[in-house]
Amino acid sequence: MSLLYAYIPLAFSAFTSATILPGTSEAAFAVFAHQFPVHAWGGWLCAGLFNGLGSMVSYGMGRLLPDKKRPSEKVMRWFERYGTWTLLLAWVPIIGDALPIAAGWLRLNWLKCAVILLIGKLLRYAVILWGIQGLIIYT
Repeated sequence: MSLLYAYIPLAFSAFTSATILPGTSEAAFAVFAHQFPVHAWGGWLCAGLFNGLGSMVSYGMGRLLPDKKRPSEKVMRWFERYGTWTLLLAWVPIIGDALPIAAGWLRLNWLKCAVILLIGKLLRYAVILWGIQGLIIYT
């Protein structure tokens, strides 16, 4: 299989996993890194960038919400306490999809949100890659 054809489903999975659509980007990234260990860091960058881009689509969706549609009180408390740094948790299942939407609804600075989202996504995939490379070494 051509390497390009491996990057496309990885990018698609990473993108959709960061939106309200279901996805399994961690599994797609793990398979990619295992099948193409020489290109694992390229896969890391691809997954992180497309997952961050998907979160920014969610941020944009939040900006389109009417003012009367407020995020949950729990989400609001997190943003009041930690600000945009809350977006480092956007990878967490269930609440993670809501955080970029809430950030958009709150009209937080889009560039700062994009940078923090990207950092969080890249860190998550780095941890997965570290785990995969540890498994490969010990098997």
